[in-house]
Amino acid sequence: MIDANVPVPDWPLSELGRRRIERFARTWPREPIDAIWSSDERKSIDCAQALAAAWGLEVRTLATLGENDRSATGYLPREEFEATADVFFAHPEHSVRGWERAVDAQARIRRAIDEVLDVSADARSVMVCSHGGVGALLLCALRGIGITRAEDQPSGQGNYYRFVAPEMQLLHGWSPIDP
Repeated sequence: MIDANVPVPDWPLSELGRRRIERFARTWPREPIDAIWSSDERKSIDCAQALAAAWGLEVRTLATLGENDRSATGYLPREEFEATADVFFAHPEHSVRGWERAVDAQARIRRAIDEVLDVSADARSVMVCSHGGVGALLLCALRGIGITRAEDQPSGQGNYYRFVAPEMQLLHGWSPIDP
């Protein structure tokens, strides 16, 4: 839930988002999930906890799974945020308005995924709850392409993709959590 007076990492999942993720957990059509990981940001934790409750699992957190660091600007109105995000993806080797550089965020999320997979080596299937920006950066890496906003979530929220580890082979791109 967006609140300009609350730091972005502390924003909770909205009631609509909670209902959507609970429905997703009930209708998950794939293999059973053995491990759930989350960034340490509130919205991701809320998402992971809803899935974990439905599937009888514990949530593990890893701070480096977090969204690109935008603390230099904090909350930005939607139009200003979107324009800044466009520049973030278009110029990945530059810090935009003090934000973490896209190349650094991409390297961080790749290392974090490697750590999750290493720690969860016994699990057959792992779910990671994180954020769209770093999800798009990881998706670019999985596709073997340069950083581009074209790989950002199509609707801006409520999507997932799947890949096979350790090959890091993409099974499918963004899909909505809603059936």
